[in-house]
Amino acid sequence: MNWHEDGPGFRGRGSGQEDEGDERGRGRRGPRGGGRGFGRPGGWQNVDVPPADDAQAWFEGRLPDEWFSTLRVTVDREEITVIGTLKDDTAEEGAAAEGRISRFRAETRAARIEIAEEAQARYRRKVSWGAQLGETRALFTHISVPVMTRLRQPERQVLDTLVDAGVARSRSEALSWAVNLVGEHAESWLADLRGAMEEVDKLRSTGPDLGEPTRED
Repeated sequence: MNWHEDGPGFRGRGSGQEDEGDERGRGRRGPRGGGRGFGRPGGWQNVDVPPADDAQAWFEGRLPDEWFSTLRVTVDREEITVIGTLKDDTAEEGAAAEGRISRFRAETRAARIEIAEEAQARYRRKVSWGAQLGETRALFTHISVPVMTRLRQPERQVLDTLVDAGVARSRSEALSWAVNLVGEHAESWLADLRGAMEEVDKLRSTGPDLGEPTRED
């Protein structure tokens, strides 16, 4: 069971309340203008963000051993999501598990803010937190990033059908629903694609070995 402590209306940006902002770090910003911000290192998006392929190992080494039994770190161009399984097998499912997760969130807030700021300085991405106990999972904070796109009429009609059928409340929500559906049914293919792109990045970063230039007399 997945749930969100901030309620269904939470979008990860906005009022700047303590729970929304601080747990992801203080939000240091670089200079305005110039670069577009985040991008996939070495790829065809942007090249001004440090690689985060070691983020899983970094968080495993940085987090206190008593927090989690297992840890999952997910990275994209804007965000690092850290979700750990609590070291507590005594809590029951449902409300008991939700209460245990809420207590963990309150007790570790200060430490997680400090760790998020360190990770933010290292990887130049926001850090979001979550916890799991049994089948119950809660995402504490996250960010929603607008993605601009142009759609032709047949594509817009697909979104409008989802809205008219009550599946989504708007075209943007319908598009998000469609992306989630693709992700659920194409996870293996997407994983292979990400792995291939990582290999391309590695090759691009090393470059060819051209040897020593020859000099003509």
